[in-house]
Amino acid sequence: MTKLILMRHGESVWNKKNLFTGWVDVPLSEKGIQEAIEGGKKIKDIPIDIIFMSTLIRAQMTGFLAMHQHTTTKTLVVNHEKGKLFDWGNIFNDKTKKDTIEVYFSWHLNERMYGELQGNNKDEMRAKFGKEQVHIWRRSFDTAPPNGESLKDTSERTLPYFKEVIMPYLNNDKNVFIAAHGNSLRSIVMFLDKLTGDEVVKLEIPTGEPIIYEYANKNFIRKTKI
Repeated sequence: MTKLILMRHGESVWNKKNLFTGWVDVPLSEKGIQEAIEGGKKIKDIPIDIIFMSTLIRAQMTGFLAMHQHTTTKTLVVNHEKGKLFDWGNIFNDKTKKDTIEVYFSWHLNERMYGELQGNNKDEMRAKFGKEQVHIWRRSFDTAPPNGESLKDTSERTLPYFKEVIMPYLNNDKNVFIAAHGNSLRSIVMFLDKLTGDEVVKLEIPTGEPIIYEYANKNFIRKTKI
């Protein structure tokens, strides 16, 4: 049965410092590196045919560290869709090409952009704007922080990409691994589990923990708890 694996990146250095991160491109902390490794061990025996990651380094580090634990002997190769890396990064040997797993990066899978909260300490923002207001910015479905995205905004870029680019691989019986972020993955889980806006705001995606779905007959069945 076809499988879809979702994994939120491990703890980043700004998660550790309690800072709003959003689209600021910071790496994993030591704890986050270990979370990615441990998450990878949990999926090491599941065949993976294609991988999608956000364009942010913390998701990419998580995806590659997780796959470093995998039993596959295939080589992960990043498929760049434009520029010199696209023009010049060709493989001219069919046997070698078959021994690879393609990796795609897309901004559509990036974290929610937190606008003017980015780089600010979460506790300091609660002291400045009030706990309730910060909670609304973080957890409501359609209220965005100043000059940022709401979860609804995030889903409006994440879900079309998932449906139009990723779903065709699942429909062709390819196992897919996605390494991304709490809010982009909440958008996808909302679609897969048919959650309402009220339900999804209560959903917390754990860091470094694979969420596994089985896909058959156009239906997704979640096999792991969140």
